[in-house]
Amino acid sequence: MGKFLMRLDVLIIMLIIATFFSIFIGVSEVKPFHIFNLSDEEKNILVASRIPRTISIIISGSCLAISGLIMQQLTRNKFVSPTTAGTMDWARLGILIALIAFPDSNILLKLLFATLLSLFGTLLFMQILQRIQFKDVIFIPLVGIMLGNIVSSFSTFVALRTNAVQSIGNFMQGNFSIITSGRYEILFISIPLLVLAYIYASKFTIAGMGKDFSVNLGLNYQRTVNIGLTITAVITALVVVTVGMMPFLGLIIPNLISIFRGDHLKNALPHTAVFGALFVMICDILGRLIIFPYEITIGLTIGVIGSFIFIVLLMKGRTRNV
Repeated sequence: MGKFLMRLDVLIIMLIIATFFSIFIGVSEVKPFHIFNLSDEEKNILVASRIPRTISIIISGSCLAISGLIMQQLTRNKFVSPTTAGTMDWARLGILIALIAFPDSNILLKLLFATLLSLFGTLLFMQILQRIQFKDVIFIPLVGIMLGNIVSSFSTFVALRTNAVQSIGNFMQGNFSIITSGRYEILFISIPLLVLAYIYASKFTIAGMGKDFSVNLGLNYQRTVNIGLTITAVITALVVVTVGMMPFLGLIIPNLISIFRGDHLKNALPHTAVFGALFVMICDILGRLIIFPYEITIGLTIGVIGSFIFIVLLMKGRTRNV
């Protein structure tokens, strides 16, 4: 049953169905059977809010899931992701620096600082990873989580000292309710990055087999790793700047896909992208329905579900190592 549900065509059909429901769920009522005879108010709701929100969900879910897949492949660790490597926390620190240094900064400047800091943090994590002798499959991501918590604590301290807590708080929890026309278009930058990830997928797979093996096959190992980490850092920064933090998404989706599709990155990429979008879409719909007409943020919804799945994966990983 699980293998059938993870088929690409089945995932796409489920995503289309979930997308349809997402567009018509909200406090302001837009009826599906009015789709060809919409009032001006209904058209405005769809164009200004519902469609941008749905597009943002699809892009964000796909991007973060693929980012996690790339990081897991390059680090050869199934528990590494933008969440457990601290990449998201570094991106948030970059946004805070942009807000403090340039109070009137636009979204592009925030993206620049978030990208630079997330890339720096990811490279720092990789350097720490190379110097750790005890490379237990569970110990490595815990190091990343601790590093991320240090960065997050520092961000909170700086925000308190500069009265920027409220400003940076918007980026702590992912929230699609803030997405409107004119606030999400920057996410389209990630599409060519996803294409680049697909082009380099086979090289990422080889690089994931280790430096010595890759070099023997004639692969420029360091350049391939740098390209993969850059794609991950930019994509993570784009999502955090636009939507906010969505924890564990890049960890659980690739792991669930690998159970049914294996570890070859190129074969898993389409399934990971579609399943990531579907997972976020379902979580967002649940967040809108549980306490309707109020809404639970996507960061909280994914955080709760993702934490539970992460614990299960940790327990299974520990069982295999015993």
